[in-house]
Amino acid sequence: MDLHILDHRLRVTSISKSGLVHFTHPLIKLIFLRNRTRCKFFSLTETPENYTVVLDEEGFKELQPSEHLQVETSTWLPLNVVSNGNVSSSSQAVGVTKIAKSVIAPLAQQHVSVFMLSTYQTDFILVKEKDLSVVISTLEEEFNIYKEVEGESVPVGCQDVSNGLQKNGKEAIRPTVHPVLIPQNQFCVMSLDPDTLPAIATTLIDVLFYSNGPNEDTQSSPSKDCIKFFSFSLIDGYISLVMDTEAQRQFPADLLFTSSSGELWRMVRIGGQPLGFDECGIVAQISQPLADCDISAYYISTFSFDHALVPEEDIVSVTDMLQHHRKEAATS
Repeated sequence: MDLHILDHRLRVTSISKSGLVHFTHPLIKLIFLRNRTRCKFFSLTETPENYTVVLDEEGFKELQPSEHLQVETSTWLPLNVVSNGNVSSSSQAVGVTKIAKSVIAPLAQQHVSVFMLSTYQTDFILVKEKDLSVVISTLEEEFNIYKEVEGESVPVGCQDVSNGLQKNGKEAIRPTVHPVLIPQNQFCVMSLDPDTLPAIATTLIDVLFYSNGPNEDTQSSPSKDCIKFFSFSLIDGYISLVMDTEAQRQFPADLLFTSSSGELWRMVRIGGQPLGFDECGIVAQISQPLADCDISAYYISTFSFDHALVPEEDIVSVTDMLQHHRKEAATS
């Protein structure tokens, strides 16, 4: 398989719910007016706590400093696994499950923290720029590694990265087993032809910016049966949307498309307290058991918590599996 280090340098930010009004102008520009910005990597995810915005340096310039804007200090690089057509795998699972054992687990063992962004089209593994040499030395036996430079894929090895064959020489730390929440929402993972984006503009603006009025807080608390979660990504010209079925009903059915099976997904939300960005192994402790059972999963990290989406028909077995792992961790 091939591993591509994409030609984007990303920032991970958070906009407070109360401060959204200060950022609607740049966000509308980044979502709808592609000809007015050089941003090529943009993702906006609403959760009950805040809005997580992941964007490249050109997009980041659009966000003015504010008390309502939190910025994670690192620069992140997105990695993407590309199957070269000859992969000998019987797995039919999609999403992060495909890369759990080959990418996620080895990086966790080397104490590399990752930030995941699954989309309709693919899965992006974000790593801190300062960890790149460790990432390459960890994965180069498993993958042909390429770095995209101005549209060209250039082969890369440890000798091309400063500090070469280093590993993170930290002692193994038992990962924290975080609590999980399983809301009742049913979710869809969908896409849209960018040329039809104007046709859903008013609906998208309504859902993103005006669905949290004082009389519309029925999904604003994660302690309720359902939670507010909506994700929009526009990355290298491809659009991905993750929304629950209630939000989906507001959009024209003939413009959004999903996989041929049209399956629904359930969420596993990871974390009782904000997770931070330094802990390693959070994605692995969810994706590894799913991979062992060959269960598909999309995975979306946000500024405060992580979110895995699994097929609705698997949610009972996933719940039992996670409870089993929690008991094992408690007794080990």
